[in-house]
Amino acid sequence: MKLRLPSEFLYQLFALLIAVIVVHAAYVGVIRPSADAQLATQAAQQAAGEDPTGNRSIAIVIKDFEQEACFILMLWALAIMGFKASRTRAETLMLNQELVAIAEGTSILPRDAREQSRSLEALPIEEQDYLLPRALSSALSRFTTTGSIPAVSDAVREQCDIEADRLDSELSMVRYISWAIPSIGFIGTVRGIGDALGQAYKAVEGDISGVTVSLGVAFNSTFVALVLSILIMFALHQLQLSQERLVLSTQRYIDRNLIRHLSVPRNRCVYWIVTTPH
Repeated sequence: MKLRLPSEFLYQLFALLIAVIVVHAAYVGVIRPSADAQLATQAAQQAAGEDPTGNRSIAIVIKDFEQEACFILMLWALAIMGFKASRTRAETLMLNQELVAIAEGTSILPRDAREQSRSLEALPIEEQDYLLPRALSSALSRFTTTGSIPAVSDAVREQCDIEADRLDSELSMVRYISWAIPSIGFIGTVRGIGDALGQAYKAVEGDISGVTVSLGVAFNSTFVALVLSILIMFALHQLQLSQERLVLSTQRYIDRNLIRHLSVPRNRCVYWIVTTPH
């Protein structure tokens, strides 16, 4: 855990920087020049008394600063989710490995649990931090100290619950971004409507071009922001679904490959029953 958090923070910071550079370069080099050229052509046609030709292009719809900010945040959120999805996939693939090699019909006693932990300790440091090795280590350690199979089940469940809470909390930044993008779109709407109202006197005089441009900013920013927010929320739900499946699959793996093989000596069971207060 201590090794992953700094690297994840640096990854998120680097991803934000790359998103800013890529999106701003696209806007400066392609999108805004194309939109300005189309708007200039339409303005010249209106000045000549002609009807503007051509439909509104995507460049015109996304040309404003609010849309640029929304695209930056969207790429950042996708980069964060991509990082977490790659880790989730790596942990899911580990479920196909036999981390505890217990032959069918073999029983594991509390004194044997330590021996089963050696294969987990031999894993690379990064893989030891995955959910499955941590849950197995916790289960074997609890079985060694308590010799109680229900205590082992409780240890696994606690470890998986903690992991589920951690995974959910680490997606708080993505949730904030999915909230911030529509808010930025509404800021563009307010700005556009304000500009349109400031040019109302021109519309009274018969020149409505400025008002229509400002209203275009207002509606386009909200439209783009809502579409991007829908895409992010869809990707977020898919990521959460894969993480929840990982936690549930880990519990089933340990039940199938470890807990059903555990066995407690008869004398220990008798001692536990006798010493348990009634």
